[in-house]
Amino acid sequence: MAKLSPIVSEFATTEEAEAYDAWFRAKVETAMTSTAPGIPHDQVMAMVQEVIEKHRPR
Repeated sequence: MAKLSPIVSEFATTEEAEAYDAWFRAKVETAMTSTAPGIPHDQVMAMVQEVIEKHRPR
């Protein structure tokens, strides 16, 4: 188990980094091969704007 430098990596060990990399690559592969319909850009932007407004200081 090799220790990684916090300056170079956000993970403490190479095993943690490799596990995250495998998880991330699987998520990307799933998303890229998905046949689910996409969400239109305007709809996504409206949803993001709602979140921004909800958290805007009053």
